Amino acid sequence: MKKIFSILLVLASLNSFASHIVGGEIIDTCLGNNIYRFTFNMYRDCLPPSQGGGSPTALMDDDPAFLTIFVGNQFFSFDSVYASSSLIVPVNFNNDCINNPPATCINRLQFILFKQLPPSNLPYTLICQRCCRNGSLNNIINPGATGASYTCTIPPSPIVCNNSAIYKNYPPQIICINNPFVYDHSATDTDGDSLTYEFCNAIEGGDQNVPKPILIGGSLPALQNVSYSSPFSAQNPLGGNPILQIDPLTGIITGTPNIQGRFVVNVCCSEWRNGALINVVKREFQFVVTNCSKAVVANIPQYSSEPNTYIVSCKSNTVHFVNQSTGGFKYFWDFGVAGTSADTSILFEPTFTYPDTGTYIVKLIVNKETNCRDSISRIVKVYPNFKADFSYTGLLCPDLPISFLDKSTSTLSAPNYWSWNFGDGGTSNLQNPTNTYPNDGKDNLVTLVSGNSYGCRDTTSALLKIPVVSIFAGNDTVIVKNEQIKFKATGASSFTWTPSNYLDNPNVYNPIGSYPDVGTNTYIVQGTTVNGCVGYDTITVYVSEGPYITLPNAFTPNNDGNNDFFRILASGFKKLNTFKVYNRWGQLVFSTTYFRKGWDGRFNGRDCEVGTYYWVVTATDLEDKEKMIKGDVSLIR
Repeated sequence: MKKIFSILLVLASLNSFASHIVGGEIIDTCLGNNIYRFTFNMYRDCLPPSQGGGSPTALMDDDPAFLTIFVGNQFFSFDSVYASSSLIVPVNFNNDCINNPPATCINRLQFILFKQLPPSNLPYTLICQRCCRNGSLNNIINPGATGASYTCTIPPSPIVCNNSAIYKNYPPQIICINNPFVYDHSATDTDGDSLTYEFCNAIEGGDQNVPKPILIGGSLPALQNVSYSSPFSAQNPLGGNPILQIDPLTGIITGTPNIQGRFVVNVCCSEWRNGALINVVKREFQFVVTNCSKAVVANIPQYSSEPNTYIVSCKSNTVHFVNQSTGGFKYFWDFGVAGTSADTSILFEPTFTYPDTGTYIVKLIVNKETNCRDSISRIVKVYPNFKADFSYTGLLCPDLPISFLDKSTSTLSAPNYWSWNFGDGGTSNLQNPTNTYPNDGKDNLVTLVSGNSYGCRDTTSALLKIPVVSIFAGNDTVIVKNEQIKFKATGASSFTWTPSNYLDNPNVYNPIGSYPDVGTNTYIVQGTTVNGCVGYDTITVYVSEGPYITLPNAFTPNNDGNNDFFRILASGFKKLNTFKVYNRWGQLVFSTTYFRKGWDGRFNGRDCEVGTYYWVVTATDLEDKEKMIKGDVSLIR
């Protein structure tokens, strides 16, 4: 054992961290009698170093692989396993019509380990770690110094003799930028387990100091996710428009890459039995996105948000197909109806009526039966009829709740998706929401997007005109005791004044107020418009013993309709002789001889700066006596 361990230390100490690891996967097969065959596939960049590939030394040091098994978190066994086979992975890329295919070379080393695992109520985990990845990766940070961990799990008892899922195909190594991409990354499972798919995190393992860790003894090491470079992530490994995505049920990867480079992608295939998750099989690989100068591109657009779906037709069984292919001179469509050969067309953009509801796979072949051809498949879902509709109740008034009622109809499945936009910035995902609109007088376009479980989506809109309710009771005023004032409210069709003190009729727009005593009287007037909207305003009447002048100590000329003017409140005067306002340097900025005219905070057509201003008022009372008062006011914006 000491001799073997010494050999392993020597192997691990070699300069074997040169970046060259492309990906990997571990598959387990149950052979019976608690014996399992583990197949570890390591994918490596085999281009010459002059073309960015791994060094010969690093490639040699990949063999043997160090495979460690843990039961639960505790060490179970360690094996140094030599490769049983080595092959060059097919490119899976047809370059007949590509003028400049990039150089690629991926070598698969396959290691096979047979192991007897006694039944356990804890899972077994097999792990292999190696450094380092391709230094040219675009979607992770410092890839040339980042290692990789590959694992598989044997579920605990009472699950007996489980076989992991096996991926059907090698991923294509090259993807053409700005060209639609469709790839079947599904797997099969001999146990008949249900399978689902998702993009998941690539895992670190090993580093430049210890590029080939020897895991003997101890506990299962903590596994860390790689650090993705922005804006990429495990779920968004290479971007795209539409973004690269994987169908969770079919395992089909689709998207249109729009960034050149090399990207690591990790797919997790989850095995489900009786509704419970029993195992996850991971495969890590890399895509090279390049400018292919592709002469022929088959392209059916994707008009649905569902993965690889051309359209969800919810109005009719008849579907018109849009063809966005380039470089073609003949076209062959297969609309995917089983059991018939009459579901084809050679038109550029055909229209086809499906015989029944359902999900179909339509395929377009451009330049069929030539050396320069391309093809694409998309999903078409036919589930008529679906129609979005809604109604609303409540007064169309500001500050009052309006209730919206979903009235969408669906033939096959009840609506289960709602996206409301109320036109004022408000949104909701409830079926029957409410919304309250501000008093801004804007028309609001209410839009509902509703849908069902088949992917049907429909949109309907209605314009809600919410009127401005602007009740004005009049300006605050000053009168002398025993005088009367005639009010004049505006902005509504009916009014109510509260309180009714000193008013001859509190239910008209223009009551008369008579004031035998000095004091301050504030009224709230409620106005109701012809369509039932309600608004409010206030007015204050100051009753003085004799001639009276007052001015506020601040105003805010910001055109919000509130306190925008600096003006006089006066009573008992027959003439205003002067009303002058000066800035802090003594410059006259406003002057008038009219009581009702106020200063708007501007001078020579420009806004005056915030600060303190000084004023002087002289007026002649009813006995021809002149009175002068002075003060200051703060201009605030």
